[in-house]
Amino acid sequence: MSKRGRGGSAGNKFRMSLGLPVVVTVNCTDNTGAKNLYIISVKGIKGRLRKGKPDLRKKVTPAVIVRQRKPWRRKDGVYMYFEDNARVIVNPKGEMKGSAITGPTGKKCADLWPRIASAANAIV
Repeated sequence: MSKRGRGGSAGNKFRMSLGLPVVVTVNCTDNTGAKNLYIISVKGIKGRLRKGKPDLRKKVTPAVIVRQRKPWRRKDGVYMYFEDNARVIVNPKGEMKGSAITGPTGKKCADLWPRIASAANAIV
């Protein structure tokens, strides 16, 4: 047996489908003043601000994806997808920089980040 394929992480797998590749521009759905974000890394979901307030522009900030167009299957068998791709800017602790989210938020995102769930107006 080769040593190359034996490594990996123990425990549960991350079950969310990664529908957004690197080098894609997505909308910012919170009220921080950012409009468009540019994905530069998917591991920690970091993005660079492309359009918005001048003090926020051209800075790398961590963000959380709250909606994606790519359908994914939930455990109850329902396929879920949204009409747009959207993210929320967070700090390194996982707390939102803004105070409100426009539009719905996914249930998986609300389960993983309770601060985002408290600011969301609709959880689907």
